[in-house]
Amino acid sequence: MNKKWKRDDLIVRSLADSYLPIALILGFYVILHGNISPGGGFQGGVLAASGVLLLYLGYGFRGIATALNMERMHKLEAVGALAYVLFAMLGIFCGYNFCRNVLFDSGEIGDLWSSGTIALMNYSVGFKVLTGVGFLLLLVIALLATEPGHEHDGTISTTEHEELERGKDE
Repeated sequence: MNKKWKRDDLIVRSLADSYLPIALILGFYVILHGNISPGGGFQGGVLAASGVLLLYLGYGFRGIATALNMERMHKLEAVGALAYVLFAMLGIFCGYNFCRNVLFDSGEIGDLWSSGTIALMNYSVGFKVLTGVGFLLLLVIALLATEPGHEHDGTISTTEHEELERGKDE
């Protein structure tokens, strides 16, 4: 890794700040329109989860650890999976089979709300993928940020300044 690259560079931080809303809006757009256009919950969830990487590039591990709670994201992933199962069970509750579209007669063809239960399942898949991929990215970033030899004590180097201070002490 290049030790001369500063993680708290103003240009990188400002670009991450400007592209984060674009990534989130594009991801949510793909999730919301997945039932009437190409894309869907999985693609939109991954696009929105790319915001985690943008936060990491702009603010480093400590910045992302204060902004996002890994434990909460892990629990919210389970909520997304549970929501999908509940929407899929609507078919069984109405006397049909699993994943049956029972709300198919709502809305006009081509409208955002025109596919009934399919849209609800798509939204829950998007939420699950957003939280799941976001959690995995946080986990990988945390593992990469941990210095060799300090895996068990939780010491994490975040900026070049901390590395320089450590080099002066040695």
